Amino acid sequence: MAKIDSETIHERLKEDLLRGAFAPGDPLREVALAERFGVSRTPVREALTRLLHEGLLERRARGLFVREIDPEQIMQVYDLRIMLEGQAAAEAALSRTEPDLVRLEALVQRDRALVDPDDSTRLLTNIEFHRALWRAAHNPVLEDLLERLATHQLHAPTSTLSVGSRWTESLDEHQRIVELISERRTDQAQEQIRAHMSTAKSMRLKMFSHL
Repeated sequence: MAKIDSETIHERLKEDLLRGAFAPGDPLREVALAERFGVSRTPVREALTRLLHEGLLERRARGLFVREIDPEQIMQVYDLRIMLEGQAAAEAALSRTEPDLVRLEALVQRDRALVDPDDSTRLLTNIEFHRALWRAAHNPVLEDLLERLATHQLHAPTSTLSVGSRWTESLDEHQRIVELISERRTDQAQEQIRAHMSTAKSMRLKMFSHL
């Protein structure tokens, strides 16, 4: 059996945070996590330190805790993602390869085949699609910036994708974005994904207003 290192622990905990396994304010204890992964506290400490630096955790007097929701910050992240996702789509339209297109199309078709997925599944599959789009831009700096921004939205309450018919509408928009990238229509791809993200922002703002 392969040895579990801090990188593996970091990725698994990050995925847990993404799918809502931890709630804002929950403590992450080194001892409990070391027992869970069957390792010493050292790789756990290293993984938690990375999550802290990524803004997913916060340090309090009694240790590390899942960061509390900050509605204002989440809305700021949406504004930046609208801009940068548009840039990524435009660059993808110019730089995408055939494997990029195959990957994007496969993700859309996979998601369409899901039958009434739960909220965490919608979150995970959605970010997979967006990550594939970022990679298709072949701009590592832009990809890194978008990845960092996306982590700030992990603890937002229920995904906008679970509101009404948004899941189906979002998949239709994903399909259209892929088509525009495939046709190398940079301006239209940029406009489509900005509209896609702007809709998510508007829905999130409405959800916050009802908290």
